[in-house]
Amino acid sequence: MGTNTSRRVFAPVLPEVERVGKAVLDAAFKVHTALGPGLLESVYETCTAFELTQKGFCAPTQVALPVTYQGIKMDAGLRPDMIVEECVIVEFKSVETMHPIFEAQLITYLKLSGIRLGFLINFNVLHLKDGIKRIVV
Repeated sequence: MGTNTSRRVFAPVLPEVERVGKAVLDAAFKVHTALGPGLLESVYETCTAFELTQKGFCAPTQVALPVTYQGIKMDAGLRPDMIVEECVIVEFKSVETMHPIFEAQLITYLKLSGIRLGFLINFNVLHLKDGIKRIVV
């Protein structure tokens, strides 16, 4: 039997990036505890950005992510939900079912931006831990 060689091994995420990632999750848990499931994605995005900003983090939302095509950077309408401290991308969801395309979208954002760590967070769950997907590229 052969070994699974399809999994890539990545260098560890830098401690500073891990610290930012922990802050993102702490903020998301705080928001979910206060508001619960069932609201619009935009509510969770806004409140999580507020929590992070209150803690001193730069957490802009809906910032244009350019695509480089034939050597030219273009604004093609890509807008990650949040980029925290220019080192963590967060995509917010509030859906019944998570679809593989959501993860693919986050992976694309990570690759285009050069950022390695991202979180896909679905707030439409009873326990937020069940709605978090961490992705490292």
